[in-house]
This record gives sequence, structure tokens and C-alpha cells, in this order.
Amino acid sequence: MLSIDWRTPAAYKHAKSIPAAGFAWEYLRRNDEYQRDFRAITPIKNLSGRRLEAFSQRWGLRFSMRSRNIR
Repeated sequence: MLSIDWRTPAAYKHAKSIPAAGFAWEYLRRNDEYQRDFRAITPIKNLSGRRLEAFSQRWGLRFSMRSRNIR
């Protein structure tokens, strides 16, 4: 498989067609600090609203309401 050097414009040619949410996800999934924060909150069973709010504020995330009750 031929890989393209990430430092070249060709490596980001596809970025012009990515929707904003997809572009944001590409940034976050490569960010070591985000990954560390995500791993820290993922195992918490009763995540407080304050902690989730702090996480979402730090990373600029918005969570849509779910159809089920969140306990």
C-alpha cells in the first residue's frame, strides 16, 4: 500500500469534502489529550452532569438528547 506523507497537501485533499462534524472528529481522534480525557470518563458508570459538561466544554462538544432516560 502506498502512503502519502501527511505533510503534503495531497494528504489533505479529501478534507475539502468532509462535513464540519467529520472534520472535527478527525481532529479529535488524533489528539492525545482528547483521547486521554475520553478514556478517563468512559468507564465512569454514573457520570455527573458537571463532569460531562466540563468535558464537552473543554473539547467543544455538544450532545443531543437521547430518546431514553439518562440516570
